[in-house]
This record gives sequence, C-alpha cells and structure tokens, in this order.
Amino acid sequence: MKIGVPKEIKPQENRIGLTPESVKTLVSNGHEVLIENNGGFEAGFENDQYSKAGAKIVNKASEIFNDSEIIVKVKEPQKKEVEMLRENQIVYTYLHLAAAKKLTDGLIKSKSINIAYETVTDDKGRLPLLAPMSAVAGRMSVQAGAHCLEKNQKGRGVLLGGAPGGEPANVVILGGGVVGENAAIIATGMQAKVHIVDKSDERLKELSQIFGNKIIPEQSKKIDLKKLVSEADLIIGGVLIPGAEAPKLVTKDMLKLMKRGSVIVDVAIDQGGCVETSKPTTHGDPTYIVDDVVHYCVANMPGGVPRTSTIALNKATLPFLLKLANKGYQKALSEDKNFLAGLNVCKGNITHKAVAETFGYNFVPPQETI
Repeated sequence: MKIGVPKEIKPQENRIGLTPESVKTLVSNGHEVLIENNGGFEAGFENDQYSKAGAKIVNKASEIFNDSEIIVKVKEPQKKEVEMLRENQIVYTYLHLAAAKKLTDGLIKSKSINIAYETVTDDKGRLPLLAPMSAVAGRMSVQAGAHCLEKNQKGRGVLLGGAPGGEPANVVILGGGVVGENAAIIATGMQAKVHIVDKSDERLKELSQIFGNKIIPEQSKKIDLKKLVSEADLIIGGVLIPGAEAPKLVTKDMLKLMKRGSVIVDVAIDQGGCVETSKPTTHGDPTYIVDDVVHYCVANMPGGVPRTSTIALNKATLPFLLKLANKGYQKALSEDKNFLAGLNVCKGNITHKAVAETFGYNFVPPQETI
C-alpha cells in the first residue's frame, strides 16, 4: 500500500507522522512510503535518514495527497489539505472533531475515511494513541505554567516550589487521567502544593498510591470548586470526555475570584477547553489575559518538543498503521473493535456518536460503513 506523510502546516507544529525507523518497518512489510521534502527537519529527522529507510522524498504535499492511499499526519488536516482529500482515501491522525465543525463538514464532503488517534481504545477503555501526547502535554503544562507565573510573563511572581522561608505555589489539576498524572509528576517534583480533582474515587485512590502525601486528592462531587479555584496559583485543565467537547468546569464568574497574576494552562483546548474563557493559542503567541488571569491555551503543546513527541507517538500508532496497511481498512477495522472506535468520519457519514451529538448530525454505527 502507498502511504504518504505530508509536512505539518499548522502554525508551530514541528512533529511529523512517521520516524525513519517507522518507515523502515513499513517498507520491510512491502509498503511504499512518500515523505514530503524536509517534513521531519524540525523534529531532527533528515531527508537522507528517510531515504536510507526506504522512503521516497517528494517536493510537494499535493503529490502525496494525489498518490497515497493512506495519509499519515499528526494534527488535523488544515483547510487546504481537506480540499486535496479524495473519496475513499484514508486519513490517520489526531482529529479532535468535537471542537471543529468546519473540519467535520469538510471531511464529510470529501467522502474520505478518517481514523482519529484520540478515539482508538484498548480493552480497558483507555486511549492508547492519545496517552503518549497527553503525557507530554501534562508534563509540559507545569513547565509552561511555572514560566507564566514569573513576573515578566505578567504572572504573580511566584516560584512553583517556593523557597526556604516561603510557601510553595498552590497547583490545582482538573482531571486525574494521563494529563493530570503527568502534570502531577512534574508539579510534585518541583515541590509545589498539588491538588488533583477527579470524579472517580477509584482513580483518586490510584493517584494517592502513586504520589502518597505529595498530593491532595479532591473528589469533584464533594469539594467547593470555587474555593479551590480562588486559592490556586496555577490551574491545569486536563479533563477529557473521549470524542466529545470538554465540559466547562471553570466559569467566567469563577475567574473573578482568582488571584491577580494566577495562571490557567488549559490542556483540554484541543477539545474546546475546560475553562469558559479559553480560546486556542499558538507557541508563537501562547498567552492572553482575562480578568488579570494569564491563560495559556496552546492547542498543540507537544509540537514544542517535536523529537520527543514524534518518537513517543510512533511507538503507539505504528502497530495500528501496520494493521491498516497490511490488511486494508475494512479487514483491519472489522477485526478489531478498539481500532474501529477510531473511525470518526467514513464516506460522508459521522461514525463517532459523541461527534454526531455535538453537532446534531446523524450518527451511523461505524461497522455499517466498512
């Protein structure tokens, strides 16, 4: 099968869909791989590394979209990429459609076959293709938040871990999933005071076992969230409902209770954000201020560490891509219900229930479209 990897064109997105090592594996399985010229350069992968692995380097993205049966990306197709998609062409990437109606409409119109990394599941209901980037974003969120708290970034002028004779910063992590756990790894390592809010008692027990007395577990149904928000120096938004828009846990009214110069890092911005005042930003212009609260809402945080992110992502996505290429999409998806859960838009149909409900569109069960 012919697999194409275009250079990412979303602003400040420096990752690439395949590493040279992944290309080598695909070629050894009898597949042809096209890589756009310098597509991996910003992630530290050179053209000659891809050539040695067996890929063909092409000069234009249009050649990749014209010639490939499977398009492998990192971020959702941008407008001019959607316009190049063909009927029955397979797109394998992050999509986050619940926060992107125009993209959803464009994919429907294209009649392409779209598999979203973020909704592929495993037997325990976890999201194995989202997990590596959630881990990266969770760790980066605290780094970014600590930087934003500095005075020259218009923050409170607070050091996350405090200092001898001074109190550490108060960090509130909303969501105890992969983002929340990884944010806690960094925040506790920096010796901040860390609260983790989650609705699952079982998950909070797990986190307590991992972190011991380094965290304060908070059951979302039993706490006064307004009070917790008002006392926070840094809020990390890491709430996820698979495939659906993130719930708005922090309202605009709550912002007025927050300390001047406190910081919100909304990792959930890919799914619309879990803070009412959040809007997507970029690595080039990552922050803005509402009611004296610094908002950091970069929608592709792992793109800031593209080499680490690309390698971690490929370890998760390559086994599924091999199934797709070796067996064809119909057999690969019909044999694996967890992989089938990744099918979001297929031949003009919405095949993920949460996406359909978000926009009030008709839902077609994915197994009926393959």
